[in-house]
Amino acid sequence: MAQEPGHSAGLPRRRKPSINDVAKIAGVSYQTVSRVINNAPDVSAATRDRVLGVIKEVGYRRNRTATALVTSRSTVIGILTDGSPRFGPVGTLMALESLARQNGYASTVVTVEEPYEESVPKALNALDDVGVDGIIVIAPRLAMAAAVWNADFRVPVEMIAAGASSTPNVFTYSENQELGARMATQHLIDLGHTDIAHIAGSMEWFDGRVRKRGWEAAMRDAGLEPGLCVEGDWSPKFAYETGLRLVSEGRVPQAIFAVSDHTALGLIRAFAENGVRVPEDVSIVGFDDVEGSDYFLPPLTTVRQDFPALAQASIDVLLGAIEGREVDRTPSVPTLVVRASAIPARLRQTSPQAL
Repeated sequence: MAQEPGHSAGLPRRRKPSINDVAKIAGVSYQTVSRVINNAPDVSAATRDRVLGVIKEVGYRRNRTATALVTSRSTVIGILTDGSPRFGPVGTLMALESLARQNGYASTVVTVEEPYEESVPKALNALDDVGVDGIIVIAPRLAMAAAVWNADFRVPVEMIAAGASSTPNVFTYSENQELGARMATQHLIDLGHTDIAHIAGSMEWFDGRVRKRGWEAAMRDAGLEPGLCVEGDWSPKFAYETGLRLVSEGRVPQAIFAVSDHTALGLIRAFAENGVRVPEDVSIVGFDDVEGSDYFLPPLTTVRQDFPALAQASIDVLLGAIEGREVDRTPSVPTLVVRASAIPARLRQTSPQAL
């Protein structure tokens, strides 16, 4: 009796064979299998014959449900997200879906929730069941990333996680948010401020960690000791309450690097309600350049993340892994957008409420 596809060579019954199965049986990397599938020239005849033999034996077939490209190749990209409503993860997800479609690829999105050690493996299996050729994981939280690192999967997996290092099984890509935080802090230093606080995000997030690290590094590089740092939950409410506390305790600093524009918004309202003026009494720089930040009062100086560029680079990196070719993985660079919420220290006019 003929064996079912996927049951030969020791593969479990009913499980669809993957490119990694082919690679393991043939004794080569999945990149080599991709080169064979794509008729790349840099594969020896013996290796090509061995891989093609395994492909035939196990019944491996690439997914062909996506729109064909001019190269006659087709790819379905899986996207794994935790469903966070925060600006960064949402902006990344929307850009990925849009850019995948514009490039002629289909995408399938699966959302996970805590406990990640249970939901992540199930989600990866679900994406494998629909025949994705590779997976991009939007992993803002450390706990989610840990679950991905510990999971089993059979296709290339790329994780968008700021500042995280690649592993043998999962490669990472991100925007250089630590550089963005350095740029924000350096702008305040260049304006002559020396007392620069950081209202931070959660340290359970990669973004929160690298932005804090960038603030600390910029301060120390300038010969300044990092001062007040308050870790929060990214919400305007937390920032507002923190601002009220700083005013009541008489601890309003010369300048603040806010971990996000929404954090800056909460601070600005708390200060405005108590007669502390931005930027005359305290300069503030945000991060994200959310829609409408140029209409804050005052218009907010901030760091802009280019989500379309991040998404395009992430897709290019994943396709490189799928097709077995090297791709530049240098993190994309954010942009400092200078508006009116930060002014030179010599122009600062300390109000009685800020003393």
